Amino acid sequence: MAPTPGIWSEPIWPSGWAVTHVEETGSTNADLLAALEAGTAADRDVLVADYQRRGRGRLDRRWEAPVGANLLVSIVSSPVPEVPAEVTQRVGLAAVAAVARLLPNANTGLKWPNDILLDDRKLGGILAQRSFDANAVVIGLGLNVGWAPEGAASLGGAKHPAEVLALLLEEFDALPDDISGLYRERLLTLGKSVRVELPGDNEDAVTGIAEGVDNRGRLLVSDEQGVTHKFDVGDIVHLRAAGPPTGNGDR
Repeated sequence: MAPTPGIWSEPIWPSGWAVTHVEETGSTNADLLAALEAGTAADRDVLVADYQRRGRGRLDRRWEAPVGANLLVSIVSSPVPEVPAEVTQRVGLAAVAAVARLLPNANTGLKWPNDILLDDRKLGGILAQRSFDANAVVIGLGLNVGWAPEGAASLGGAKHPAEVLALLLEEFDALPDDISGLYRERLLTLGKSVRVELPGDNEDAVTGIAEGVDNRGRLLVSDEQGVTHKFDVGDIVHLRAAGPPTGNGDR
């Protein structure tokens, strides 16, 4: 889907957001991080591109989409909250709410730690990077609007990426101060049997029941021996639905 001429410059953004659109860049995350270090970016600044030459996902995986097809955006959040994962959760929740407005009959939700799901297929992903000097986090989001790789989901091109971004920013502003309960409600990983694969070491993968998320954003998985493992990072594979775990240990 080609970009609609002029739509990025139209006054469709909610109050308080500063949105900059570029046709092409290396990485919107990298650009905003550099701007923060230079003192030229601030809280609620948004950078969106039609195309990223060096787009990256989690674990440094390459991520690329056709020009103008999808929403490729990064957002500055400052200052960093006590629990840094909260800002990623907020962007994920806002994305889910925006998609639900566009597709009210679809099954939308989050997969820990940072994927947006549509009918159990990946619709988008989030990558957050922190600037310690600027006390800020840059949250990058790639959302499949008009195109998706094989096996993933898209919105079918019913809306332009700019319109989807406007909805997302509206939903971000509508989130409550305390999102912990809402995040758990939207987290489709909870209650499922999962396999957690750690970066570069699948021999140590853990299989068990995703029983919760702690106040630091770590996923709690109870294995077959009843030991609860806490994960800050990891690739999650949803295996099947499961009932509540009965763990008696902690690790």
